Amino acid sequence: MEQDQQLRQDYPEQPRRRTLLNRLWSLIGLLAFIELGWLGSSILKSRKTRNTQLQGTKWIEAGRAEALITGDVKAVPEGMLFLARLEDGGFIALSRTCTHLGCAISWDKEQEKFVCPCHGSTFDRAGTVLSSPAIRPLDFYQVRIENGHIRIDVSKAHRRESFDPSQTTRV
Repeated sequence: MEQDQQLRQDYPEQPRRRTLLNRLWSLIGLLAFIELGWLGSSILKSRKTRNTQLQGTKWIEAGRAEALITGDVKAVPEGMLFLARLEDGGFIALSRTCTHLGCAISWDKEQEKFVCPCHGSTFDRAGTVLSSPAIRPLDFYQVRIENGHIRIDVSKAHRRESFDPSQTTRV
C-alpha cells in the first residue's frame, strides 16, 4: 500500500493520461463504426436503387429494329439493360442485374454469354442460366416495335422462372 501511495505521489498524472488515452481510443473506435455503417448503407442504397433510377420514365427508345442483326446484343445504358436479337428474329430486353445477388452482369461477345463478375453465373443470349450459382433467368422488360423503332418499358422488370417465347417481341 505504501508503494502505491508512493507511486501516486511520484506519478500523479498517470491516471489522467490513461483516461485520456482510453477516451481517445473509444472516440477512434466510434468514428470507425460510424464510417463502416455509412459505407454499408451507401452500398445497400445504391444496389436497391439501381433498377429504380428511371422510375418516372416509362418507355425509352432503343434504336431501329433493322440495326440489330440476329445474334446481336446491345447495351442500353439509359435503361440499364441489354437488348438482344435472338436466332428466331425476336427481341428481348434483359435486366443487367444478376438474379443471384444483384451484381451487374456484362456481355462477353467472344463467348456469346452474359457473365456475372461477382460469383461466376453465366446466362445465354435469352437470359437463361447456363451455370450457377444463379438459379433463375435474368428478368426481362416489355419490348414494343413501333414504325421500326424499338421501345422498351423500363418501369418494371418482369421476374421469370424460365424462358418462354412469349417474352420476346417480333417485327
